[in-house]
This record gives sequence, structure tokens and C-alpha cells, in this order.
Amino acid sequence: MTVREVTATGLEALMLATELLQQARRADPLAGLWEAAEAQWLWAIPRRSDDVEKLFWIDDEGPVAGVLLASWRDDVWQCDPVVVPHAAGPDRGDVWRRALELVADHSGAFKVLVMDDDQVFQEFARQSGLTAGEQDATAWMNAADRPAATEPAEGFVLIDRSQRRDAPHPLSRRGGDGVAERLRQCPLYDPALDLAVETTDGEVAGHSLYWFDPTTRVGLVEPVRVEDEFQRRGLARAMLSAGIDRLAARGAERVKISYETDAAAALYEGVGFRQTSTATWYRAPSE
Repeated sequence: MTVREVTATGLEALMLATELLQQARRADPLAGLWEAAEAQWLWAIPRRSDDVEKLFWIDDEGPVAGVLLASWRDDVWQCDPVVVPHAAGPDRGDVWRRALELVADHSGAFKVLVMDDDQVFQEFARQSGLTAGEQDATAWMNAADRPAATEPAEGFVLIDRSQRRDAPHPLSRRGGDGVAERLRQCPLYDPALDLAVETTDGEVAGHSLYWFDPTTRVGLVEPVRVEDEFQRRGLARAMLSAGIDRLAARGAERVKISYETDAAAALYEGVGFRQTSTATWYRAPSE
């Protein structure tokens, strides 16, 4: 089967990234770092990288490998080389090399997340002179094992975006006024899975977003945030239990979440997630 290289930007690149990550998850339900919804979540906030070409390898059935790029406000770029397990296409070494070449064209400072059990990419990172830094953890839950949904504490109410279509999106504080429109451009976005907790006066106390991928039957939680002045009132747990319940109702068989801190680990383990893997960010410092 012929494999060809293509480049794409903007929404075209997002759709190719979505298909690539769905192919990877379907090829192996346990391997790999990313879900298709994670690429769509990154699209929610405008980035310099939106108009930068991303590289994909495609056969007659769709993408088999790719290089995903995302810029961050600190001008450090995220580079994600992705290869579909067991697919005929470029080998992992070629994809890694092309990934580093591509990101180096746009940023001297970049980071690559590598699973801690991926000895091949770990060795590539060391050979490339990248420096190991902070860790991420990933946890999963079988949807059938989810906890019962709980109500928010007294004085708070749980709402979803279908009830607040014309209100500013909670993410607009950090992502700008275009967040709501960009979310609507994402095929996996569902306003009924876009939850917030409000005070009785209508102030947003917390926000969380849940993504269901019908192709893989995976639910993703990304992001979860409770504003500082409203923490330690069980609001995150109330959102999580409700969101996971809605994911299961959509048909999600498993639910995934990733995190960095011990506090987040305690919260997610408390609602039934179990850590399955860790990964390390490898960085190339700017010169």
C-alpha cells in the first residue's frame, strides 16, 4: 500500500490529527499518549502554530503517522511525533527526526512528551540532546465502575453550555473571546458535556469539559478547574461525577484523564481513576 506525505494547516490539520489519533487508539487500546479529543481541546485556544504546516503520512485508508505541533504562551512549542501501532509506513526513527526538524524551524525551545516505558523514543530524546524534566501521569476508569453522580454543595448549581449558549465561555478569561466559536468547530465537542458550577448569583466557580469519541468509545476529561476562592468544597468531585455519568450515557466504555500534581492525583483517584502510566517531558532549551 502506497504511503504519501502531506502537509496541512488549520482545521484541515486538526481533522487529519483527529483521524490519526483515532487510528492509533483503535490499533492499540492501551498504547500511546494522546486521544483525538486532546488535539481538539488544543484547538480551543488560538495559537501561533495554527497556521504552521503539520506533516502527515497517509495511505489509502488514512493517516498512519504524523507530526503535531502546538505553541504555548511562553513561546515553548509542543511537538508530538505519532505513529499508528503496526501500521505500514515510516519507521519511528524517521518520524522522530522529521518532527525535530519541523519544530526547530519555528522555535528554538520546544518539548516532547515521551512515555516512561517507551525505550525507543527515550533513547531518541537522549541522542537528540534533549533534557528530561517534569512528569505527567495518566489514569483510566472503566465507565461501568464510575461513581454515582453527586450534587454540588449548597449554594451552587451545575449547568452545561447548552443552558448558557450566549454567555461568555468560562475559558475566555484565559483563551480570549473566540473560545466558544473554536470549540464549535471541533466535531467531538458537545455543549451538554461542557459543565460549570455557578453560585446562586451566577458567578462561575468551576469549569470542566468532557469529550466523547464515538470512534474509539473513549471519554476524555480535559480540563478541570475550580477557581481558588471556591476550592475545598467538593465542586470538582461534583463536576467529575456528573461529567463521567454523561460520558457513559453517550456510550463511553473507558474514561481517561492526565495530570501533573499530587493534589490532582488524590482528587481523580478519589472518584475511581487508576493511574496506568507516566511520561516525561523532554526539552530543548532556546539558544
